Amino acid sequence: MIPGLSQRRRFSDLSEQEVLALAISSEEDDARIYRSYAEQLRADYPDSARIFEDMAREEDGHRQRLIEKHRERFGDVIPLIRREHVSGYYARRPVWLVQNLGIERIREEAEMMERDAHHFYLKAAQKTQDAATRKMLGDLAAAEAGHSASAERLTERHLDEDSKEAEERTAHRQFVLTWVQPGLAGLMDGSVSTLAPIFATAFATQDTWTTFLVGLAASVGAGISMGFTEAASDDGEISGRGSPIKRGIASGVMTTLGGLGHALPYLIPHFWTATIIAMIVVFVELWAIAWIQKKYMETPFFRAAFQVVLGGALVFGAGVLIGSA
Repeated sequence: MIPGLSQRRRFSDLSEQEVLALAISSEEDDARIYRSYAEQLRADYPDSARIFEDMAREEDGHRQRLIEKHRERFGDVIPLIRREHVSGYYARRPVWLVQNLGIERIREEAEMMERDAHHFYLKAAQKTQDAATRKMLGDLAAAEAGHSASAERLTERHLDEDSKEAEERTAHRQFVLTWVQPGLAGLMDGSVSTLAPIFATAFATQDTWTTFLVGLAASVGAGISMGFTEAASDDGEISGRGSPIKRGIASGVMTTLGGLGHALPYLIPHFWTATIIAMIVVFVELWAIAWIQKKYMETPFFRAAFQVVLGGALVFGAGVLIGSA
């Protein structure tokens, strides 16, 4: 026996009363999840928050219908049975797992919840022999299937074009602050700051393997340093820049990749071949930095390119001069 699974019931073994009880607890949980989404979105997406509040009220109405049917058929005492008590029953992701996800991901979660509930009510209707109960469960299945259309109507009611544009701007700004900005800073640091030690080692030793090891150490060390610095410098609570873990990962990974880009060519044993390829990679890295600045930071491309190329050229020249000396 697998621990924990031996205590779970199969859906096919549930009585009609237990199926109603399971539906009641499921509707209660779904209403709580929708209200949690609404609370999570209220500050940045007030109009979408109202959509989830309306959806929670619909779930409350479903739960009340189920309770009345249970009272009519089985009395006031509702058996305690929840999703986790039934083997193979659909599960909901804990709200805390989607707290840092974007608004579109939350809407996708809501759509998945509606599809699961629709399927459940179809199965539940097949188990009951009572005509009135079967009709009610079928109606609830149709209601859950229609929640997508209902959500669209709620969106039309609460989200006019100005609200949608405002929410899209907020989502874009959050993406830039959480991922693009720290990632760009890491890419710039990794691409530029490692130029001097890598090319200084290359021209001082003309040993490609030694140069690669120095580049690998510099890239990984810089990535770890930048990642921890970004994560520790700002918890995001006041600045609104988002999760420090996400920002630390973006900064650390991009720093490492920025350095490795022109370190990896030195796996080639021929010195000048490796060096020429590394120079080409540096040019591509600097162009990518300028493009990202233009696309996400709205910096004019030529100004961004001039700044990045000038800085990179100075660091590259310093490395070559030191290595040649």
